[in-house]
Amino acid sequence: MERKLPVGIQGFEKIRTDNFLYVDKTESIYRLVHNNVPYFLSRPRRFGKSLLLSTLRSYWEGKKELFQGLAIEKLEKGNADAWKPYPVFYFDFNGADYSKTGALEGKLSFLLDTWEKEYGASHPDNTLSERFENLLKAARAKAGSRCVVLVDEYDKPLMDVIEDRKLQEHNKEVFKGFFSVLKSCDELIQFIFITGVSKFHKVSIFSDLNQLADITLDEDFSALCGITDAEAGEYFAEEIEALAKRQGLSETECINQLRVQYDGYRFHPQGERLYNPYSLLKAFFSKEFGSYWFETGTPSFLVSRVKESGFDLRKFTNRTIYAGEATLKDYTRDSPDLVPLLYQTGYLTISDYDRRRRRYTLCFPNEEVKYGFLECLMPAYVPKATAGNGLDIFTLEEYVENGQLDEMRDVFAALFANITYTTAEDPFEHYFQSVIYLVFTLLGKYTECERHTYAGRIDCRVATADYIYLFEFKRDDTAEAALRQIDTKDYALPFAADSRTLYKIGVSFDSKTRKLDGWKVESGETI
Repeated sequence: MERKLPVGIQGFEKIRTDNFLYVDKTESIYRLVHNNVPYFLSRPRRFGKSLLLSTLRSYWEGKKELFQGLAIEKLEKGNADAWKPYPVFYFDFNGADYSKTGALEGKLSFLLDTWEKEYGASHPDNTLSERFENLLKAARAKAGSRCVVLVDEYDKPLMDVIEDRKLQEHNKEVFKGFFSVLKSCDELIQFIFITGVSKFHKVSIFSDLNQLADITLDEDFSALCGITDAEAGEYFAEEIEALAKRQGLSETECINQLRVQYDGYRFHPQGERLYNPYSLLKAFFSKEFGSYWFETGTPSFLVSRVKESGFDLRKFTNRTIYAGEATLKDYTRDSPDLVPLLYQTGYLTISDYDRRRRRYTLCFPNEEVKYGFLECLMPAYVPKATAGNGLDIFTLEEYVENGQLDEMRDVFAALFANITYTTAEDPFEHYFQSVIYLVFTLLGKYTECERHTYAGRIDCRVATADYIYLFEFKRDDTAEAALRQIDTKDYALPFAADSRTLYKIGVSFDSKTRKLDGWKVESGETI
């Protein structure tokens, strides 16, 4: 019988009582709860934040039976105050739609209503912040202990309305009044933990509650959410074996494929590489190496921001995306810098850190994110690039595999003829380079596709079982000039002894007509 995998299950109590597999993070939770400081943690969606808060909730409610056999059970032995129940106020902002005025106030009022009935603290005529303060006082008096406040996805009411500036400012003001209570009622509170995807540094939950310990880039808690390589091997050995068998791979090959597809997140320069837990569990559940993270939502807002900002897409893979610590931690809607948002939402992660410059280098964490995000970007730049008209990557890959040069030319001509521009003044160069990057990077998912040689920088080399293609692109020049560059730079020399058919392809585009202007091919015999 297959073991139960908690795919999409975020409740700790359900996982434990229904015998789902649980990756034990309670040693870290023990350190958190015994530090008694208010915390903030930013992590991408589907990374286990809700399960973390649910686990904290069960701990503070004193549900000792749920922690049987876990690390924290041993750590709490001899502690007379362990498993004492506290009043817990869990603000879960998931699930609701905050796109209408009053939705956030309605959510807060709904939560307060339930707790006010429990603790006898009903004050319907008071403001939301006054009701919250009275609730904390009533709970403290009734329970005889301080309160615990857990806030899950605090930023969803802000991200939902990110294109509605007026409503977002309104929701910020609601937060300002409501959560300022946490500071004024500090004596009534035992523990605070707040999570979100993005940290809006101008939101008063951070400016007013300035004692929050932001552990987003803390090495000690870098693996608090997510699954490490060691944990994957320890907890999911059976699932790895089953996946390998289904895919016809050795277990070593299977592990390597899992790492390439889902591993690679790092939240500290010295932190361990982490798997996205949702994607890993889905791969084990379905026994397929799918793109699961994008099933839960497409980054439409990010795609439009990337396109509108003129972001150089080539930076995604040449490791020239840099950021300082403050940049990674904070995000504001007005900032033209997309890097912190791309990092916080999980499309970029830490690849290196320069201590002298105090500078992070960022990159895609894995192939699931890389290809999934670029596939979302492609329709934004070329809306007509669909399978229905033969302008998709699968069709192009088929032509490349079969050496169909005329058909490849037609695809490139059609792709560039269908590029859209936001204004007449938009430079052709940006879109020209962006579409070339997208096409060949996505093609590289299925064929060998590189962009550098020892003698210089060729625009692209594509290799299949039977063919090698050397592409050079020119803007407002000739296809013949592109071919001459291939020859003068000796781009073909490394393949002189290769048995595969080699094609040198010079391509030219006209920036005025924005069309493919020339396509010239020479076979390998001319080397």
